Amino acid sequence: MKKSKLAIFVALALQQIPGSAYAQADQTVSTDKKLQEVKVTGRREVPASYNLTNAVTGTKIDAPLRDVPQTVNVVPQQVLRDQSAQSMENALKSVPGIGLSNGDGQRDQVTIRGFSAIADQFVDGFRDDALYFRDLSNIERIEVLKGPASVLYGRGSSGGLINRVSKMPGINNSEIAATVGSWNQRRGEFDLARDYSDSGVAFRITGAVEKADSYRDQQFLDRKVISPSLLFKLGSDTTLLLQAERLSDRRVTDFGIPSFEGRPVDVPAGVYYGAANARDVDYTHSEVSSYGATFNHRFNDQLSLRSAFRYYDYSSDRNNTLIKSVGGVNEAGQTATLNHFSFGREDDGKFNQTELVQKTHFAGMHHHLLYGIELGKQNKGQALTPAVDVGTVNLFNPVLPVVARTRTGRPTTLSDFTTSAAYVQDLVTLSDHWKALAGVRFDKFRQETRAPGARTLQRTDREWSPRVGVVYQPASDQSYYGSFTKSFQPSAENFPLAANNEQLAPEETTNKEIGAKFDFFGNRASGTVSLFQLERTNIKSADPANRGKIIPIGTQRTNGLELTFTGELPQGWQIWSGYAYLDAKITSSTNFDIFENRPAVRGSQGVSIQGKRATLTPAHSANLWLTKALGSHYRAGAGVNYVDDRFANAGNTVTLPGYAVVDAMLAYKIAGFDLQLNVNNLFDRRYVLSGHGVVPNLNTPGAPRNYRLTARYNF
Repeated sequence: MKKSKLAIFVALALQQIPGSAYAQADQTVSTDKKLQEVKVTGRREVPASYNLTNAVTGTKIDAPLRDVPQTVNVVPQQVLRDQSAQSMENALKSVPGIGLSNGDGQRDQVTIRGFSAIADQFVDGFRDDALYFRDLSNIERIEVLKGPASVLYGRGSSGGLINRVSKMPGINNSEIAATVGSWNQRRGEFDLARDYSDSGVAFRITGAVEKADSYRDQQFLDRKVISPSLLFKLGSDTTLLLQAERLSDRRVTDFGIPSFEGRPVDVPAGVYYGAANARDVDYTHSEVSSYGATFNHRFNDQLSLRSAFRYYDYSSDRNNTLIKSVGGVNEAGQTATLNHFSFGREDDGKFNQTELVQKTHFAGMHHHLLYGIELGKQNKGQALTPAVDVGTVNLFNPVLPVVARTRTGRPTTLSDFTTSAAYVQDLVTLSDHWKALAGVRFDKFRQETRAPGARTLQRTDREWSPRVGVVYQPASDQSYYGSFTKSFQPSAENFPLAANNEQLAPEETTNKEIGAKFDFFGNRASGTVSLFQLERTNIKSADPANRGKIIPIGTQRTNGLELTFTGELPQGWQIWSGYAYLDAKITSSTNFDIFENRPAVRGSQGVSIQGKRATLTPAHSANLWLTKALGSHYRAGAGVNYVDDRFANAGNTVTLPGYAVVDAMLAYKIAGFDLQLNVNNLFDRRYVLSGHGVVPNLNTPGAPRNYRLTARYNF
């Protein structure tokens, strides 16, 4: 059945490849329209389009996506608005190859092509790996680079990385917006921007305030964020950009629901497994501040310099009551044991990236070169109170205990991460139809961890990260490519070193990919096809003979296919769609899954994970979103998200059933006023949205049918 699904999707994708006669016939009309749009002033810096043809994440230069021999998915502002996406989870759920995790109820977390991307969040090209929920009020678009990306970004990125591109000053368009929605949601946003070109100054300040309850019992949200930026034009070829952001986010740390006999328990979506006084003792409060400065200077048409600095400070007060990880569910007695603990984090970091971009001709070819160095220092501290059992509840009808709050002190386990790196990249035009992209980066990454009563742990890794790809473009609307990329993942990567991993070399990930990119309707729409094999080797796991010892034995491989089709269609239609087939497996491992509900399994080694599928990774997933301009100032849209079965744990003993959810939108626009109604889960489908990825008893139900009404005024 699954093979037939795959064959149907491939056939549909191949049918979309345009005949050259049709593409050429439409070219003249589209070119005229494109020229007219470029001349418009006093509007937003990006068009209201689902199809953006350029991105910066794949190459760190503003390059056409058709020239990048790797998959880059760009979620534009218009898609975020039409779908009323107000979180990273909302924004990424319709990107092919993305799997959703509940992130311990206190952070954004996804998988990409079957691999965890817990530390692979970036903003404007800078690492943003603190553990919190991000706000989208200052985000212009989200770019997802698929496959290893250490060549430009350093450690991590097995399956890819996520880069948020901020809204920038330099426009004369402001707006305010207000949203009300289900479960008492109230959200206000503002975006104030003015460009005083004669004075050489432009500013932009965005922000949001939100309060809400939730379909999940006990849950609430209290969030504030403000993001000012200031651009100085120091001359015709020189600019200085200053940015800052301050975010406060407080909510219940919600781990979801347990499993029973291989499936999530059959309870209403709101049932909470934690403290009866969760708002007081089960909350996470995150505070994030960041400051940045970017200096740009163009020496001439061939040479330009960029030097950027970012500093961030993050703290998190996390408190939670949840089902005990090992032995927490008694299926025979139909009970669950709860425990409570607290976790405190304090992080700060600073990075500098200095890059020189050169355009030149030599050896009869055009070269677009990038030379860069990156220096970074991160300090990460954490403190944990021991878990304490606080009661046992019925699995299907829990009566929650009142829990006394525990408090963590200042962090006692302290880690320092130091990065020194240099990289070079060349996007070269070999001929009229052939291009190549090649690059290499050298990283020196040093880790040090200090904890009370323990010796200081240290490790330094020196790693080369290459990338090479070739692109064949037989016509202006077709691009075919092949590429090879490699990344490294250090022993700790984003967490403290431990005595059992201090001496282990980094894991390595390689990606082999071939694909094609097509333009339709005069570049107003595009389609992509990619086939890839992604493999991570040297994976660390517990020695079955000694659970306290970590050994580097294990390989995970994903063979996959991804398709997208996005952009503007005739007669006022816009489309955002994608499909992914992921065969993600642990091909070799000595490890066992001990997080089991069955006593017989818990008392033994557990379930071998060799040959099992990667967690939270559906074999098939697809999305389709369509909007239509109806005339008389109205627009309407609707779409469906389909996700196949996933496994909640590495032993593959708990399945999160597949689902399909339909959403809809109706909008009215006149002059500078917009009114938009979004209805999500239109048919009130019961489903499980995400899981933990390790423990099978922490699964988050999806939201029942809900609405959001947004009013926006532009001035």
